[in-house]
Amino acid sequence: MLDIRFVRDNPEAVKENMRKKFQDEKIHLVDEVLKLDEEYRKTLNAEQEIRAERNTYSKKIGNLMAQGKKEEAEELKKEIKFDEEKLGKLAEESQRLFEEVNSRMMRIPNIIADDVPIGKDDTENVELERFGEPRVPDYEVPYHIDIMESLNGVDLDAARKVSGSGFYYLKGDVARLHSAILAYARDFMIDRGFTYVIPPFMIRANVVEGVMSFDEMDAMMYKIEGEDLYLIGTSEHSMIGSFIDTITEEDKLPITLTSYSPCFRKERGAHGIEERGVYRIHQFEKQEMIVVCKPEDSMKWYDVLWKNSVDFFRSIEIPVRTLECCSGDLADLKVKSLDVEAWSPRQEKYFEVCSCSNLGDAQARRLKIRVDGEDGRYFAHTLNNTVVAPPRMLIAFLENHIQEDGSVHIPEVLRPYMGDKEKLEP
Repeated sequence: MLDIRFVRDNPEAVKENMRKKFQDEKIHLVDEVLKLDEEYRKTLNAEQEIRAERNTYSKKIGNLMAQGKKEEAEELKKEIKFDEEKLGKLAEESQRLFEEVNSRMMRIPNIIADDVPIGKDDTENVELERFGEPRVPDYEVPYHIDIMESLNGVDLDAARKVSGSGFYYLKGDVARLHSAILAYARDFMIDRGFTYVIPPFMIRANVVEGVMSFDEMDAMMYKIEGEDLYLIGTSEHSMIGSFIDTITEEDKLPITLTSYSPCFRKERGAHGIEERGVYRIHQFEKQEMIVVCKPEDSMKWYDVLWKNSVDFFRSIEIPVRTLECCSGDLADLKVKSLDVEAWSPRQEKYFEVCSCSNLGDAQARRLKIRVDGEDGRYFAHTLNNTVVAPPRMLIAFLENHIQEDGSVHIPEVLRPYMGDKEKLEP
């Protein structure tokens, strides 16, 4: 959420930012906010004037009573009673206007970074750099589910009967590989100085509204019926939520955390859940990285985070590339975002496995995440990035490591987590 003072002083810049994000339908919100904000401030001023006047009357009444002038004091009390009624109406109106302003401000997108490429959707994202040589073997690479089934490692039919499409049972060595990758990701991030956390997997509505836009919430989140609770779509939600309404001393920053959690997503608008695959699914597990830092440090940490993902995937011998997300592909709270994509030898193309985002102070404003600095109090900046999210990344792993005989090579860094196995046999 933007600072209302910024909107007052720069309405045309806010509108132009909406145009860059191809959200012309939201431009009217700026004028509505400015009008309602002016009414709110007038009402609030009138309310404050009455409160000040009432305080003056209260002192006069106290003085009159002390002097034994009871009748004069009673007359003044009548005037205060009239003011109380007027004050109540003004307070009610100022609260209504405040909520009207706030509801519109929550829908105005964050100001994107100057170097974000302008484009309508993810088809216009810009490739930045490739890491590792994409390889296509001279033998056929099977579909990832066929590889898993050859290892007796997945049962989609049973999952469909139990839970429906978009769910899975992982078994045997494939299930062990899934857990090994997460354990290695945990240790990888701990070795880089991040504190390991297992957060709550459900969060309240006010936290959901603090960490994401309304459109994202509707498309992603599962609501617990009869409870003020949502299942998390990523541990970022509860991790950032842990700082709600807090004040941190500046010398405690940056705070660098890595969190494990299951994730639950509706995947609405995904053109149907893949019947025989684990690419778009309702339930998965993920290792995440979170940073809370000073505003002037957020772009530095943005680079640190995405490079961590690249290093992680290269350490398990998977070629990747980075893509700068264009303006139309940025969620409303994001200042800048980059995707890390893994190479698929079967499809001979890259696909997304990590998403790194700098949200500026948008989440901090919504959740009141503040910092006490030498020059006063200010809002922190928040960032997040995926370390790894199996089972999706298992697609890249299996395709890049399957051998001609159907066995699957285990990179050296993962062997301690796999009982020192060097390969998986069909």
